[in-house]
Amino acid sequence: MRVNTVFNRVLALEGTQVESVDATGTDVLVMVRPRAKLHRCPCGWVTAARYDVSRRRWRHLDVAGRQLWLVAEIARIDCHACERVRTEDVPWARPGARCSRDVEDQIAWLAQRMDKSAIADLMRCAWRTVDSIVKRVVAEHLSADGDLDRLNGLTRIGVDEISYKRGHKYLTVVADHDTGRVVWAAEGRSIAVFTEFFTALGPTRCAKITAITMDMSPTYRGVAASWLPNARLCFDPFHIIKYANEALDTVFASIRAGLFDRTQKVEGRTSRMDWRRARFILRRGSEKLTEDHQAILKRLHKEDLTLARAWELKEGLRDLYKNVKAPYIRVYLHAWCEAARTSGIKPFMVLARRIREHMAGIVAAVELGLSNSRLEGINSKIRVIQRRGYGHRYPATLIAMIHLCLGGITPKLPTRT
Repeated sequence: MRVNTVFNRVLALEGTQVESVDATGTDVLVMVRPRAKLHRCPCGWVTAARYDVSRRRWRHLDVAGRQLWLVAEIARIDCHACERVRTEDVPWARPGARCSRDVEDQIAWLAQRMDKSAIADLMRCAWRTVDSIVKRVVAEHLSADGDLDRLNGLTRIGVDEISYKRGHKYLTVVADHDTGRVVWAAEGRSIAVFTEFFTALGPTRCAKITAITMDMSPTYRGVAASWLPNARLCFDPFHIIKYANEALDTVFASIRAGLFDRTQKVEGRTSRMDWRRARFILRRGSEKLTEDHQAILKRLHKEDLTLARAWELKEGLRDLYKNVKAPYIRVYLHAWCEAARTSGIKPFMVLARRIREHMAGIVAAVELGLSNSRLEGINSKIRVIQRRGYGHRYPATLIAMIHLCLGGITPKLPTRT
């Protein structure tokens, strides 16, 4: 069997013909050409004319421990659609790439599981090459004619921000609640940035969104309300309970220090050690308290009724998400706000006013059973991506890695039958 025939079958490059093979030193050079007679621009425009021709080579998967290079005569064409001279598209590589599709897909698959420096050592390339390949693979999958239809079929989404660098540098991340995939990410957390997502989504697809989860930040709330006419805004329960715990901390810190004996243990009074443990006990859920915790809590309640009332209000708000049935959510929340208002505890009075202002979003989250927990989980995975890459200097590289690892992209590993 001829060498050309062997490499044609072994490489199995679609739309490609092997013309000759040459081994020089540590490299294997395979001369190839496209089977098509016409020249195709990356935009899709086809012509038989060419502007000029030059020889180029592309890195392919290693063979027998040697680096294999695909070498071809490639033409530049005067594209009437782009109105400029462009390099023709070849079937074995992506536009602008110096590696074949098989190499780039394998590197992208490894990038989902390894750091870029290790990939560079394994694949015998520069880490900057790995970086550019990840961006190119992600851009192809997310393009309008790519195989990842990320913005279609969205009905329930969530939005959150994550800090990627010191100095209040944030990314805005949007995920699909039904699939768990990241569908959009961009640098910043402003109104303009979030508006870019809805602009890309378009009015027709925006009308299909039925629910969106977020924290109570006005940045996202106003944009979502103006772009999503049929969606219910759901405020994350975690942040509601967080505000309640912060109010409880304020009450706890305002208790007179003289109420507690910090020097010695007195019968029936809270000891110094118990005082240190009190904040943890107060913030802990009632269902998780041990007998010792409950004893300390009872003692605290006897010594200060304000602290006891504040703890009861915090637990009452937690009961909203644990025990209250859907038909009674709004009634229960109104009753809780009235109890907080008449308690005379200023931090909880402020919280009650805040809850009344955002009542609809809080009720919607309970009724639909939605929270931003999926987004929080995605943020944790983004932290893993950052640590695995030892940080990312530019947000564009981090966004590409987020889409690659969390956006449902599945690079095709080269398989041969």
